[in-house]
Amino acid sequence: MHRRSFLAAAAGSLAFLSLAGCAVAGRPAYAEWDSETVKRKFGEFAETGKMPGDLGAWLRDPSVQEIEPFQCFDNVWYVGLRWVESYVIRTSAGYVLIDTTENPGHVLRNLKKIGVPYGDVKYVLMTHGHFDHVGGAVEVKKALPNARFAMGERGWEEAISKKGPDKNAHAARMIPRDIVLKDGETVTLGDTKFLALSTPGHTWGTFSYVYPVFWNGKRHVGVTIGGLGLNAIEGPSQVEAFIHSMERLADPALGIEADLTAHPFTTGLIEKIPEIRRMRKDGLNLLVNRKEFLEHLEELKANARARLRKMRG
Repeated sequence: MHRRSFLAAAAGSLAFLSLAGCAVAGRPAYAEWDSETVKRKFGEFAETGKMPGDLGAWLRDPSVQEIEPFQCFDNVWYVGLRWVESYVIRTSAGYVLIDTTENPGHVLRNLKKIGVPYGDVKYVLMTHGHFDHVGGAVEVKKALPNARFAMGERGWEEAISKKGPDKNAHAARMIPRDIVLKDGETVTLGDTKFLALSTPGHTWGTFSYVYPVFWNGKRHVGVTIGGLGLNAIEGPSQVEAFIHSMERLADPALGIEADLTAHPFTTGLIEKIPEIRRMRKDGLNLLVNRKEFLEHLEELKANARARLRKMRG
């Protein structure tokens, strides 16, 4: 999913804004959307290829999208937008940022709010080349003087080449290739190892990252799946690759327990924020739930299988 395409698709829908109802004191109705509503709207977009006007408005409204950072684990904070993630992970030797989002100013402000010195961010791990995940790379690179930027080879191609899945991508809007990751490679910073897994499907260049997360000192295994939607599909083989990638992430050998999702509406993360902010009072962490993670993978696979059936008639 890449916002520039969203904006182009929604350009003819501005009239919707004048008609939108107000749910609360001057706020448009879409400001009150829950995760299920957003999922349904994205489903319409994937099905028809046409951006619903209200979804386009929701995506580009900073009063809705720019949310305050919150702590997910002892070592992990969410610093992204309402609809697309950016996580920062603390290690013994500095910080690792996952994705830049399309709004780098917001991410950088959130890093400052939680006290992360820009010079202490040593890596930016990027999931794939879509603009909503890496569109802020140029500005983030300017702001983080010691950071190396990493992505898989095909992810770099997606972000830089006009032939990639984001037709608005080109070198002028993307940093030059830095670290090119290979499947199964480990990125290590201090006491923390990040396992980079090639998980094609959302795009051919999608990578996911598996890394340790801690709650009250206890170690768990988290993942940020690089791509969840089927909105950039070239054909049945790509959908099959998506299903295989989800099966790979379910492997018990990886031991993933915490789903640090790329898009919060896919897991209802946004609705959980108030309770997440209170978690330390009862010692529990809502995000440590392997059963829910596996159920999410099954839902993603079921959607992909339905897409395959439709494609094959």
